[in-house]
Amino acid sequence: MGAGHAHPLYRAGDSVVHRLPAHVKIVVAFVFVLAVVATPREAFAVFGLQFLLLVGVWTVARIPPGWLAARALIEAPFVVLAVLLPFFATGPRVEWMGMSLAVDGLLAGWNILVKGTLGVLVSVTLAATTPLRDLVSGLSRLRVPSMVCVIATLMLRYLEVIAAEARRMRLARVSRGHDPRFVWQLGATVRSVGALFLRSYERGERVHLAMLSRGYTGTMPAFTTASASTATWSVALVPAVAAALLALSGYWVW
Repeated sequence: MGAGHAHPLYRAGDSVVHRLPAHVKIVVAFVFVLAVVATPREAFAVFGLQFLLLVGVWTVARIPPGWLAARALIEAPFVVLAVLLPFFATGPRVEWMGMSLAVDGLLAGWNILVKGTLGVLVSVTLAATTPLRDLVSGLSRLRVPSMVCVIATLMLRYLEVIAAEARRMRLARVSRGHDPRFVWQLGATVRSVGALFLRSYERGERVHLAMLSRGYTGTMPAFTTASASTATWSVALVPAVAAALLALSGYWVW
């Protein structure tokens, strides 16, 4: 995976956040997400303050909120679940605009929505400021098992290759006058998925043989990663520690 290879979620920049070592950002993101998950669902103000911490990071990293919002739509299925919970949950109910909503369902839906949204935004922020190569090297520096790093490297590298293959297959099908768009034409799509699987499997075998012929022994070449000083860790951990303190305050203050 070349140094110039970038993923769609990466937004090139030269901010302080971009220059932080990858393993530091991974730890910060992990602690921040843990703090969000640990926050009581009734502590509404805490979630707002945690979101403001993220806004501060985006400001320093010079990432437009609209750019982040468009890429956070991946959580749309969870939003649907959160919206439906108040209607189907049991327990005490309240009336709102002629609708009967369960109180527990409202809280559960809010819990899923706010924690899922903040978690996705943290993940997108990490991806937006860290190239793929640095993410994998950061995991390796954090002593993640080498096999996990190898799988992540190959998966991230060849995901785009497989997606490009799928686009070529669709283009070939459309150019021959077949573009299934209805349920009764689903068979063609299923056959295309099967063909894509076979092609991907064969490509994987060829890639593996090519790696073995070049001396691959089961571990990827070691990536050189910049070390982080105590001062770097201290500054980088400020948002995560603040989020954790806010989560703790949710149990006593709010």
